[in-house]
Amino acid sequence: MEDNIKFQYLQTHPIFSHPDSGKIAAISQLLKLKTYGKGDTFTYGEGSYHKVCLLLKGKIKIAGTDDMGGELIKDILTAPDIFGDLSLEGALDKEEYAIALTAGTVIGSFAVTDFKKILENHPRMALDYANTVNKKLRRLEDRHSDLVFRDAKHRLIRFIKSWALSDGSRIGNKIVLPNYLTHSDIAGVIATSRQSVNVLFNELRDSGLLRYDRKRIELNDTGVWN
Repeated sequence: MEDNIKFQYLQTHPIFSHPDSGKIAAISQLLKLKTYGKGDTFTYGEGSYHKVCLLLKGKIKIAGTDDMGGELIKDILTAPDIFGDLSLEGALDKEEYAIALTAGTVIGSFAVTDFKKILENHPRMALDYANTVNKKLRRLEDRHSDLVFRDAKHRLIRFIKSWALSDGSRIGNKIVLPNYLTHSDIAGVIATSRQSVNVLFNELRDSGLLRYDRKRIELNDTGVWN
């Protein structure tokens, strides 16, 4: 039963969209699968057992520890995505970890040694993997440029646009987002304070660009948010 579930999940992930069913079945034998509740933590760099992880269902935040011992938000991911030791070389901050933002979050993981062998045996999959990692690097470069050249308000707007693209639903003339992020989470991603995020959200609300509560965010002017 579990093997069938692994097989079905792998088939839906972009990196595994090309191999035939026989190859997917063999690869699924190497996949470890686990479901996490909201707030649960998942580590993937302990000791020598580094992992390449597939976010198969749900949403997570990638976090670490800052110099003061507090939580440092590095990224917000929505399924399907990939994270963990993406260099495949053990070059991973051992303090990095993932936190489930939604109930029923499903994460699959491969040992790096197993994943290297998979890529060696499936060149098309290796190309898909390289393209996926390259897109993630470009996104990180864009965020770094935002930190250097844009103020906090424009960083927030660009973050909401990206969020809407990955997770928004169009309802009439609005774009609706499930609100599973705290203002502290957003502040961590765009490198500002929680108080600044509160102020900026209120400014956007007062200008009529959005409405929000604890459950959802409505983006009212699709011309701005597209």
